[in-house]
Amino acid sequence: MIEQQSVKVGSAAIAYQVAGSGPPVILVHGLAGSSRWWARNITHLAQSFQVYAIDLIGFGESRGHRPFNLDEAAGHLANWMDSLGIARASIIGHSMGGFIVANLAADFPEHVERLMLVGAAAIPLNRRYPWQTLGPVRGLFDLTFASFSLLVIDAYRAGPTTIWKAARDLGTADITDKLSGIQAPTLVIWGEHDPIIPLRAGKQITSILPNAELVVIRDAGHNVMWDRPEAFNRAVMDFLTGESGNRNHRS
Repeated sequence: MIEQQSVKVGSAAIAYQVAGSGPPVILVHGLAGSSRWWARNITHLAQSFQVYAIDLIGFGESRGHRPFNLDEAAGHLANWMDSLGIARASIIGHSMGGFIVANLAADFPEHVERLMLVGAAAIPLNRRYPWQTLGPVRGLFDLTFASFSLLVIDAYRAGPTTIWKAARDLGTADITDKLSGIQAPTLVIWGEHDPIIPLRAGKQITSILPNAELVVIRDAGHNVMWDRPEAFNRAVMDFLTGESGNRNHRS
């Protein structure tokens, strides 16, 4: 059973979903998202793990007196883990969430057992891939009705100011140097036809990380955990249980 809970962290009320028992696994959503984007994954992963899906400050049901700040997000995530007594966990981040959890692994390595980056915004798109600045707009045409509806609702909850500021900061953020210092075993998961952050970005991220493997999910776009949940869940479970091993493969 999935439970909806909330905890006070400083001046913020952080909402999250939790299910299952076992070693902790944390799911971190992307821009204009919420914990609901993991609806097709939580129950499966919770068969073997205690799964936490967080709403970042300013998104979903979480609220704070200060607006969302991309530079502070990894620190907020670490504080939230501390408040729940989670000393160390395997952590999955999608899109903007990938940027945040990569920062967490670099700045708070003691908190990260294994790292999973899903269509992660971990290199500066605006500079490295200038044509990708319109990616989020173009990507809307590749969403199913269900995922588009979810995006609209979550974007409305977050509000235009939060989304605009996060998108602006994310477009020019650069943690390339940090990636090379991350020692946690890392799984990079990418949709074969990601219209927002191209697959070549995933390949570059994998090449920079010292201990990473890449899984490309066929017939999937940017929201790979929603588009192909069975393949996504299998890749994550194989990685968490130590059954993966090829540095690059497709699923």
